[in-house]
Amino acid sequence: MTQFSYTEQHLQSLAQGALQLAQKLGASAAVVNVSEGHGIAINVRQLQPETVELMRDKGLGITVHLGMRRGNASTSDFSDASIESTVKAALDIARYTAEDDCAGLPDPDRIANAEQRTRPLDLYFPWLLPTDQAVDIAREMEAAALDTDKAIANSDGASVSTYQGQFVMANSAGFVGGYPYSRHSFGVSPIAKRGDSMQREGWYSSSRSKDKLSSPKELGRYAAQRALSRLGARKVPTCKVPILFEAPLACGLLGSFVQAVSGGALYRKSSFLLDSLGKQVFPKHIDIYEDPFILGAFGSAPFDDEGVATQARQVVQGGVVQGYFLGSYSSRKLNMPTTGNAGGAHNLRLISRKTKPGDNLVEMLKKLDTGLFLTDVMGQGVNYVNGDYSRGASGYWVEKGIIQFPVEEITIAGNLKTMFKGITAIGSDEILRGTKISGSVLINKMSVAG
Repeated sequence: MTQFSYTEQHLQSLAQGALQLAQKLGASAAVVNVSEGHGIAINVRQLQPETVELMRDKGLGITVHLGMRRGNASTSDFSDASIESTVKAALDIARYTAEDDCAGLPDPDRIANAEQRTRPLDLYFPWLLPTDQAVDIAREMEAAALDTDKAIANSDGASVSTYQGQFVMANSAGFVGGYPYSRHSFGVSPIAKRGDSMQREGWYSSSRSKDKLSSPKELGRYAAQRALSRLGARKVPTCKVPILFEAPLACGLLGSFVQAVSGGALYRKSSFLLDSLGKQVFPKHIDIYEDPFILGAFGSAPFDDEGVATQARQVVQGGVVQGYFLGSYSSRKLNMPTTGNAGGAHNLRLISRKTKPGDNLVEMLKKLDTGLFLTDVMGQGVNYVNGDYSRGASGYWVEKGIIQFPVEEITIAGNLKTMFKGITAIGSDEILRGTKISGSVLINKMSVAG
């Protein structure tokens, strides 16, 4: 079975053809992205298949520039007539848009060269998983959860998904690059019930390679144990206490920082971290490092969504912000060079210089001493303009470093500026979630409303 319907050379030919047509019809500059992919996504509930989705997609998108005007259009039809119609549509749109002196291709000296754009990063591990085997894996995962304890009597289901794709990007400045990639995942959400108490928990594993996914049985059992540990949850009185963010939630905090120092928020002046470059935002023991070159990681890429070469860099050093996250457009708005982050951050790692190899979750609970161990947040209560943070939450109440009981129906509140400066420790229990890497994060004090 072939992996793709088109060769890389064919995709390049389509991209180059669309570029040449755009320039022939009057475009001063253009960029084309051609892609295809396929995969499978299945869901099982109570050991029975619930949904089966087979995916096969393709597309060609083009952005054209007429001086300082731009327009874009796309198609899923690779015929010559459809591509010609798409190019003309993009040009028609450009003619009626307002001029924008920040629009345009990346500066030539920022575009990835041949060596940079072909850097091997191990991003492609195809898995042509038959539907019946995918169903069997999901059943195994859910069955392991259900067999963990009699209190696990129900489930919101288990899921298995695989995807492999490829793309080619080309622009009129001479850039042509692309590569194949893959992503696969397992997930399960068991429900625990004992008496009047009912709790649902979920866990997942994702990787570019199937060989790095968690065992379905182990994942199912772990998700079940998390659900069981939540039984009997209750509120706590309103208080101000230290809060330990579990590692996946800590990755979310890191995402909040990225949002606040990204170009769009900065040039629109809608960020609580305006003009933070060179300023102390975190304690002196905190570093944030960006590394687009980690083999096999989801955030790895030799170039960004504009063809600009990516770079490993220190985003925060000693608590001081060293760089923003900018694409070409936002960098021009801010009169700064692009950082190669069109499309987002690349493998950010939150680090404390105080962290020791033995600072696992048990040790982090000891550092928390008495307070809240946070494992879940709900709602969208983050105001990126002023930094106010308020989320529905659940977790565990801890006293003298030992978990006492599960907690639910509470709200945690603070301000991200204060929270960032209040980070006292980061655990060695690192986890990768998307393009973020972090251990559990201890914040010295936040408000808890019961």
